Amino acid sequence: MERIIFHIDVNSAYLSWTALERLRSGEQTDLRLIPSIIGGDMQRRHGVVLAKSIPARKYGIRTGEPVVSAYRKCPFLVSAPPDHTLYARRSHELMTYLSEICPDIEQVSVDECYMDYTPISSRFPSPVECADQIRRGIRETFGFTVNIGVSDRKVLAKMASDFQKPDKTHTLFSGEIAQKLWPLPVSDLYMCGKSCTKTLYNLEILSIGDLAHADPEILQSHLKSQGRLLWEYANGIDDSFVLSEPAKAKGIGNSVTLPQDVLTLQDARPVLLSLAESVSARLRASAQCALMESLEIKYADFTSVSHQTTFPEPQDSTQSLYETACRLLEESWNHAPIRLLGIRTARLCPVTEPVQLSLFDTQQTERAQKQRRLEQAIDAIRLRYGESAVVRGSLLNRQDGFKGHPASHKAAPSESSPVRRPDSDSCAPEPRRT
Repeated sequence: MERIIFHIDVNSAYLSWTALERLRSGEQTDLRLIPSIIGGDMQRRHGVVLAKSIPARKYGIRTGEPVVSAYRKCPFLVSAPPDHTLYARRSHELMTYLSEICPDIEQVSVDECYMDYTPISSRFPSPVECADQIRRGIRETFGFTVNIGVSDRKVLAKMASDFQKPDKTHTLFSGEIAQKLWPLPVSDLYMCGKSCTKTLYNLEILSIGDLAHADPEILQSHLKSQGRLLWEYANGIDDSFVLSEPAKAKGIGNSVTLPQDVLTLQDARPVLLSLAESVSARLRASAQCALMESLEIKYADFTSVSHQTTFPEPQDSTQSLYETACRLLEESWNHAPIRLLGIRTARLCPVTEPVQLSLFDTQQTERAQKQRRLEQAIDAIRLRYGESAVVRGSLLNRQDGFKGHPASHKAAPSESSPVRRPDSDSCAPEPRRT
């Protein structure tokens, strides 16, 4: 039997989950039935539309646009703040429910996943009937709706789930491309962003069908490898499988958009320290070390730069990541106001991988092992008692409201780590308080 793939996507997930939570708390108005949005945190400068209701679409409100712009289009728009803890919980419940139907699931975001229908095909009359049963089950069990795209290719299943919404099942098999996919504007193609769309328009490629019949060499000359990928997607070429096991991470990182622009090194260091703690903890949790570290800087004018270095031996300690980030910042910063800082590690290797040492490294290695045991013990305490169980003194009880372990301030579209100038210019982490 030819493989069949589902793409399951929650309809306006953030707004649906927030609306349901509010109704359960006694509110009478369903956000899904009125012009409403889930808006970013203006105080943390994430004032963008994260999700919108169907009535809000009628006013031209788009996901990703500034909240201020959305209010200009609809002055009586209702806005609610995001609740990422709630969204993570609802996502887990949904994925658990789906995995009981078929364990071959590849989750690709908090509100969408692929499912391989092929192993369970004998239990259902047809793929569409199976998809319809899943949709109804989710609606009746949880109260929100999903769209399901059905295809013999992952990319086509993804495209099908974006057809008419909400609460619909759509098919887009390879044999249906000419009828259902090619008439659509090229901007509707998966992975075709604004920049690519503009380039294709300049080439007089307006529809997905135009793209499918274009010369892939010409596309590649204008859009490099992205041009070839878009041509393949327009023709339904995608040989990827549903990966029920998550791919091994090629890198681990974290970044924060700051509530106020960083203007001095003293302002930047607590941010780098909190990021280093978060990244190093995730490295240790995955039993990996890094041979490369990079620092990301985004300035107030939204221009970005990055600077990287390699380690002589694998690292997973907060101290090493922090000191390296401080050095990279001093080497690359042009002293313009900084809006975002990020630390990323790459070239990961197992923590058990042997390391070549010299006779002179014995004492240094003993200190590193002692530090590693200390950080592992702190990781275990935080895992058992919460992220704020152990906090560095320099990050405790700040006047700007930052409390607790910085790893709790993950890099997410609506989260950030407030900053306050420390009392010292030293790059060495300050003692922890418990």
